[in-house]
Amino acid sequence: MLPWKRVLRPLAALLLAAAAATVPATAAHASSAAATSSSGWNDYDCKPSAAHPRPVVLVHGTLGNSIDNWLGLAPYLEVRGYCVFSLDYGQLPGVPLFHGLGPIGKSAGQLSAFVDKVLAATGAAKADLVGHSQGGMMPRHYLKFLGGAAKVNALVGLAPSNHGTTLGGLTNLLPYFPGAEDLLSAATPGLADQIVGSDFLTGLNAGGDTVVGVHYTVIATKYDEVVTPWRTQYLSGSDVRNVLLQDLCPLDLSEHVAIGLFDRIAFHEVANALDPAHATPTTCASALS
Repeated sequence: MLPWKRVLRPLAALLLAAAAATVPATAAHASSAAATSSSGWNDYDCKPSAAHPRPVVLVHGTLGNSIDNWLGLAPYLEVRGYCVFSLDYGQLPGVPLFHGLGPIGKSAGQLSAFVDKVLAATGAAKADLVGHSQGGMMPRHYLKFLGGAAKVNALVGLAPSNHGTTLGGLTNLLPYFPGAEDLLSAATPGLADQIVGSDFLTGLNAGGDTVVGVHYTVIATKYDEVVTPWRTQYLSGSDVRNVLLQDLCPLDLSEHVAIGLFDRIAFHEVANALDPAHATPTTCASALS
């Protein structure tokens, strides 16, 4: 093996390990259908109420799945009267449970089909989307290029990789390792698509971050160690609200994983974004609400 290849493989592994911070270590589930049913969401008999007329579709992050990523937020929303659904996307052959690794454009097509399924089941005209990490960014491809803007009212991103990530500067080393980017793109295109300056992100953000008719909210934490620098998560546009958790509660120490998994301060802000007409101030006390 050539010397540079001996370095290349650990580098690729390190990139993958860094991305793995987007999902907790959890036990494997026997089946997605059984787990979501017992968890109480993905109930296709659920009919949206007058108070919450749109179903909420949860979009997991890189290396996440439709269950583990949402063990905190899905019940939080369900108990507040929302019809909640979640999908798996970006699967690679032979890789169970850890999804979001496939090409992001293809993943957006999977989201499109899932939203159509949810709308048909619930009878709603539009859905709201809430995504963590890649799941907060990938839906923008659906909205911009796959007709999603006509079917979606709001997109809420928790630590979304909207303008890519440097993984704390690690991706800046890629040019020094010949073939590293090609290997990353071939093995885990969903990771490669999220690197700052990727062809995917260049196309996604060309001509503006947003589309007309969709309400955007970005919820970020300054302690994010995966999508870096954290300010790259923010969007620009006329119907955008960018929120930093520490502006709402300086004591909130949540990083990239916690903001999506169990931070009830972030969850409170998600609920505000889904129902702005009845929003209440988000503070440190929201952790107890």
